[in-house]
Amino acid sequence: MCLTYPHIGNVGANLDDEESPRPYIEGLVVREFSALASNWRSAETAQRYLERHNVPVIWDIDTRALVRHIRQVGALRGIISTDGTSPERLVEEARALPSMAGLELAGRVSCERRYPWTKGSIDLGRPIAGPAAEGGEAPFRVVAYDFGIKQNILRLLVDHNCEVTVVPAATTAEDVLGMKPDGVFLSNGPGDPEPVTYAVQAIRKLAGRVPIFGICLGHQLCGLALGGRTFKLKFGHHGSNHPVKDLQTGKVEITAQNHGFAVDPESLPSSEVEITHVNLNDGTNEGIRHRTLPLFSVQYHPEASPGPHDARYLFGRFVGMMREARR
Repeated sequence: MCLTYPHIGNVGANLDDEESPRPYIEGLVVREFSALASNWRSAETAQRYLERHNVPVIWDIDTRALVRHIRQVGALRGIISTDGTSPERLVEEARALPSMAGLELAGRVSCERRYPWTKGSIDLGRPIAGPAAEGGEAPFRVVAYDFGIKQNILRLLVDHNCEVTVVPAATTAEDVLGMKPDGVFLSNGPGDPEPVTYAVQAIRKLAGRVPIFGICLGHQLCGLALGGRTFKLKFGHHGSNHPVKDLQTGKVEITAQNHGFAVDPESLPSSEVEITHVNLNDGTNEGIRHRTLPLFSVQYHPEASPGPHDARYLFGRFVGMMREARR
């Protein structure tokens, strides 16, 4: 991971801000790395946090020049080395690394067994109130597929009156339906969506049987399940300020994004699938919904933590879809 912001690490790290059990990056490249932490919520320095998880960091790099190069030639494989190996040898080792295209990574980062999630959101120690349940309605039972799920997704589902059970990536549709859910959530995750064939098969069996909401990799998997194709972006979308237009309302949302693949909108059957959102930077697809079945998905992160909250209404839309199906 290469960050262009010049100062990294000065606020330290704390457990409340973690979005996964551990960081899954292989290394960190920054311009200036602070060995000190100065923030009232900090529990440890960034250096200690990375050392604890065996993540190497290299600094004094002109990261903006590096990113300009990546934007010209596309995403690159890289190596961080301190053992004196020659640059020529390191280039050979980097070229020998597998490309992201064709890599099935969701199964590597998913949980090993199902578990319930009950913790809601915390904003500096203050609970965030979700939309009130209608007439004291019973909580909605949601099965959340873990392809590399962010914890704030789970928090927001709880905020929206959901009882959440997280299941491994390879859980079959039959097992999910056996849990009698009101809705199924498909999470974000790393890697190429096309090799995740087991999830595509499960989505095809679940579609029409239960309301479905997908984010990021979950969106790409929905696109594949509905007959579309995905492709690798030149350098991906990364950051918290990507403008996305909601074609149904005409409104523009500022969104957080972190993906290297996209759904080809031309490959989707227009008689069954509607394009709902589009990226205003490059015109790529950012959202779809099925015209007759209770299924929709977005490419970006409406649960952004940290990041903009413009798209959190989508969780309410998912609840509304489950409420309608329950009725």
